[in-house]
Amino acid sequence: MKYPLFTAISVYVLPLAVLAILGVGLARKVRIFEAFTEGAAEGISTVTRILPSLVGILTAIGVFRASGALDALVGLLAPAFRSLGIPAEAIPLVLMRPVSGSASLAIVADMLREYGPDSYVGRVACTMLGSTETVFYTLAVYYGSVGIRNIRYTLAAALIADVAGAVASALICALVFGR
Repeated sequence: MKYPLFTAISVYVLPLAVLAILGVGLARKVRIFEAFTEGAAEGISTVTRILPSLVGILTAIGVFRASGALDALVGLLAPAFRSLGIPAEAIPLVLMRPVSGSASLAIVADMLREYGPDSYVGRVACTMLGSTETVFYTLAVYYGSVGIRNIRYTLAAALIADVAGAVASALICALVFGR
């Protein structure tokens, strides 16, 4: 064991957190089980509200990838992305990241398997994965849970931030690691 203190902390932090929450609840005379069941009921109602949006997003992703449309779009966009410093191999990640975190993770895993984690493409992909967000999923979950339907400005700002994160990832990797 290289770091025994960190290992000990990681083993005990979750049980201690649960005990602390229960202790605070008891000290404040909160009916803990009732509060838990009310929260679980709210969670189930939230899931039923957002589930149709999530199923639609995941179905659209599957159809988009399986149809070959993603590959065609990558070929079409490659020159524009190269001018921004983003390698053509990372374009599927840039396109899928706003839609699905799991699809993005699968794309990065494939890229790491094919190019290696220490390659320029691998470094850009990993940096991009940490610098961008699953915009549509996040909007579906958070806005869907509270019933907000007008997402126009939020969507535009989030997509602009995603593009900025993707471009910055490629730029920073090029500066730090070289191409």
